[in-house]
Amino acid sequence: EVQLAESGGGLVQAGGSLRLSCSASGFTRDDYGIGWIRQAPGKEREGVGCIDGSDGSPYYEDSVKGRFTISSDNDKNTVYLQMNSLKPEDTAVYYCAADWGCTGWGGLAKLGIHKWSGQGTQVTVST
Repeated sequence: EVQLAESGGGLVQAGGSLRLSCSASGFTRDDYGIGWIRQAPGKEREGVGCIDGSDGSPYYEDSVKGRFTISSDNDKNTVYLQMNSLKPEDTAVYYCAADWGCTGWGGLAKLGIHKWSGQGTQVTVST
């Protein structure tokens, strides 16, 4: 059984940084994609980015490119989301999610149909 658990959310000022962690377990194949989605108050879920489990290639949505970095530590079975230059519009509940590959990551987020997801962690960016 795949399990995902996020940690590291909190309150940060605009322009600041925060790192989220996702502890993952239960994957029995390498052809998965694991990453992050988010949902701001009153808005639909959107993709943030994904990392390919087979080769470690990252993928980012345009809204976070150049500011956010996804990385993984396979020894610790942990995926990280380093968020820099945070903006108030980044305020959302951030979920760790996974599916078979990263293809269509944003679309899956919008439909809320990633195969696995965690409980979420709140990130609040103040002005």
